[in-house]
Amino acid sequence: MNQVWSMDFMSDALDNGRKFRTFNVIDDYNREGLCIDVDFSMPSQRVIRSLEQIMEWRGKPAAIRCDNGPENISQVLVDWANNQQITLMYIQPGKPTQNAYVERFNRTVRHEWLELHLFESIEQAQLLATQWLWTYNNERPNSAIGRVPPRYLLSPA
Repeated sequence: MNQVWSMDFMSDALDNGRKFRTFNVIDDYNREGLCIDVDFSMPSQRVIRSLEQIMEWRGKPAAIRCDNGPENISQVLVDWANNQQITLMYIQPGKPTQNAYVERFNRTVRHEWLELHLFESIEQAQLLATQWLWTYNNERPNSAIGRVPPRYLLSPA
């Protein structure tokens, strides 16, 4: 736990057509979804705020795997990670399979949450994301970890 987290972004739109993004973070160890943050914009400072909120309850990762998107390569995020002594592990450009855990998580997010709803507001999207993430972590069997929910690997059987 907390050795490597993976993070990535997804895009979708409200029912009025306005685009929004999600910022997704998982722990590679047990595939636990650590956050799905939803907003119209996700600049580096917002990414840092989300990561710090996770670290408040989860602890600090040794490393974070991510792609080379502008938010991830910004000097603001690089400086923050260095100050936190967190290694940023960048995948090669155009090689999303090098971030396979979060890409698989994103596919599940798309099929089991995003495609099932028409969102009227960012607040509604965030609420439904939070509810779905709780179910994903606590109730939904994950075939990659022995058909148990991710939180099962955090506590004694």
